[in-house]
Amino acid sequence: MLKEKVKELLEQGLQEDPSLFLIDFTMGADNSIHVVIDGDHGVTVSDCIKISRAIEHNLDRDEHDFSLEVASAGAAAPLVMPRQYSKNIGRKLEVRTNDDKFEGNLTAVNDDSIVLEWKAREPKPIGKGKVTVQKKEEVNFSDIIKAKVVLKF
Repeated sequence: MLKEKVKELLEQGLQEDPSLFLIDFTMGADNSIHVVIDGDHGVTVSDCIKISRAIEHNLDRDEHDFSLEVASAGAAAPLVMPRQYSKNIGRKLEVRTNDDKFEGNLTAVNDDSIVLEWKAREPKPIGKGKVTVQKKEEVNFSDIIKAKVVLKF
């Protein structure tokens, strides 16, 4: 029953800011609540506080003993929802499917797929040497096993 109440409060908190969305929600047997959120424009500490308060301030500590953690999806965390891809257009992604692995710049996102583009060196059609060619691959969300942003330092 506590889990359902927490879910309801979480949904209400997310409805107050439509740019935020849920990535993961788990609740342990010891009533430890773990929420991971993301946002169309990133997630700030105040966003995490807002969601935490939406849950914590509406639960009675005398009735339920619980711990609560609200966090943002980390920069190195895999992309798990199609909505996360839109905010990463222009960034370099590493995408793994059942058949292949791609690393390229995310150039487009639509309802069913993403488009990656990159440059590759390939042998010349005639003669010796290599030539740089522009590659483009459309990958369906249903084919993606894992995708993450490639961070450069």
